[in-house]
Amino acid sequence: QLQASGGGLVQAGGSPRLSCAASGSIFIINGWGWYRQAPGKERELVASITSGGYTHYEDYVKGRFTISRDNGKKMVYLQMNTLKHEDTAVYYCSADGRYYDIDSIPKLFKSWGQGTLVTVSS
Repeated sequence: QLQASGGGLVQAGGSPRLSCAASGSIFIINGWGWYRQAPGKERELVASITSGGYTHYEDYVKGRFTISRDNGKKMVYLQMNTLKHEDTAVYYCSADGRYYDIDSIPKLFKSWGQGTLVTVSS
């Protein structure tokens, strides 16, 4: 399970930080992602990071947002700077990885957090 937090009402230019924690049975996370969905729009990728620290940012957040992770705590963060009105959206964290079933066979998974709303006010 993924639990995201840190959203809320933020003024334009603000710098909130989103957090997402993974919990559950034994598993290994290979990569994390932050997505967002604005009203009336499709869900879109914001940024991603691998367990090794390789990052990717979409152009509309590049230079403003920073994704980071703590492998030991199984957490991912999204530092959002210089927020704009168009950043208003529900932000979702995701995790890709593998777990081992009862027969010790590795299984791949992709999990989503419940979403946290970020509203940017003028």
